[in-house]
Amino acid sequence: MALTLPVRPPKSRRPRTGIALSTPTAALFVLPAAVLFAVLILYPMLAALSYSFFDWQGTKQGGFAGIGNYLTLLTKEPYASELWNAFGHNLLLFVGALVFQNSLGLGIATLLHRRKRTKRFFQTIFALPYLVSPMVIGYLWSLMLSPLFGPVNAILRGVGLESLALPWLGDPQLAIWVIVLVSAWQWIGFPILLYGAALGGIPEEIEEAASLDGATAAKRFRYITLPMLTPTIGIITVLTFIGSMEAMAIPFALAGSNGAPAGSTDVMMLLFYRTAFESGNPNSIGVSSALATVLFIFIMVISVVITTTMRRAERKLF
Repeated sequence: MALTLPVRPPKSRRPRTGIALSTPTAALFVLPAAVLFAVLILYPMLAALSYSFFDWQGTKQGGFAGIGNYLTLLTKEPYASELWNAFGHNLLLFVGALVFQNSLGLGIATLLHRRKRTKRFFQTIFALPYLVSPMVIGYLWSLMLSPLFGPVNAILRGVGLESLALPWLGDPQLAIWVIVLVSAWQWIGFPILLYGAALGGIPEEIEEAASLDGATAAKRFRYITLPMLTPTIGIITVLTFIGSMEAMAIPFALAGSNGAPAGSTDVMMLLFYRTAFESGNPNSIGVSSALATVLFIFIMVISVVITTTMRRAERKLF
């Protein structure tokens, strides 16, 4: 009786879905972006860092100053008082963005998530303002809020609310809040789009199972939707913080480079602009470079802290 050995079928090869690139070829594709990053971002950062350690006479570099420019920035007037005043307003912009922009954006995105037919339309409407230049937005709002011919006060007077027709940009107590609200109005479309995309990635089966177990809509949002949005919340928070600390266009368009009235709308980037171009200080390059370096380090450190905190929270949840 002859023995027959089983014949193994040939191994099926999986079709390749990608294109294998050699290291030189891959580097060639990355090179243009790396060159642009080095020329437009890395070199200016390193140049500003080096400028901050020297004295300057106009555009002529003087001797090594060590941390002298930083001490001037932190201890000598008018820089010392203006620095903390502007820094406080930047923090207020960040807190205002979290409350008015991101929280409201999350609520609107949640409401739009269930509207299959009109969701794209409303997302487009909310996204349109942040596609426009902030300078244009600022100048338009400065015209609308004008106490002389602005339509906002005209409408308030027309409906009998004359007590609310205020000098919005002329009152030191109101002006910074106007900037907070105008900034939130322009950028609210950004969190709406990101939250909308994140909500679309949550499996519907999870919420359906919770609904069958008797969970209300509020409990489903608190215990299912909100935890699964943690990565997106972290990303939006970091980007909001960076944008708030670098805000300049809207404050400049609404209140000018001096942060009028009486410095009540001053922010860090306006202080940098005045220090570099309007101060009349021969050493303006050194002091403004020190300010730029301090601001960059603060933004980087706090962004890392926020990212680390949100990742830890995400790991605990999942």
